[in-house]
Amino acid sequence: MAGIKSSPDTEISARELVFTRVFNAPRELVFKAWTEPEHVAQWWGPNGFTTTIYEMDVRPGGVWRFVMHGPDGVDYKNKIIYNEVVKPERLAYSHTGDANSEPVHFQVTVTFAGKGGKTELTMRTVFETAAELNRVVKEYGAVEGAKQHLGRLEKHLANM
Repeated sequence: MAGIKSSPDTEISARELVFTRVFNAPRELVFKAWTEPEHVAQWWGPNGFTTTIYEMDVRPGGVWRFVMHGPDGVDYKNKIIYNEVVKPERLAYSHTGDANSEPVHFQVTVTFAGKGGKTELTMRTVFETAAELNRVVKEYGAVEGAKQHLGRLEKHLANM
């Protein structure tokens, strides 16, 4: 992808963004922080964002509806459908946007690997086309936003 470079914790290819981070917490705790609304609402999104969760049914076929409130006052409605839930190892879901929002479609797989009391989390996002990935990176700052997103998770885990 032109203008965006991979780094040790970030891989970028034609249609994929892959982020890896090791958290100083057991994978059961990291999985809990990623799947329980009372925790997710505390850290989800880039710096300056807040999240309102309307529905979060973490099971295959379950739906998660939420709004990310940007620091600029813009609300981003989201809808996620869970395809696979393997506690505490793996989540796979489809992001479909919401009926009244701009459709941004992508697939996400998050893996939680235990590493001696720590957790290596890998978040792989696959877009329908390279053009869509490029658009989301340019318009929404997806690479930096994802890094901030995982940084907020790390801070939340330290307080759990």
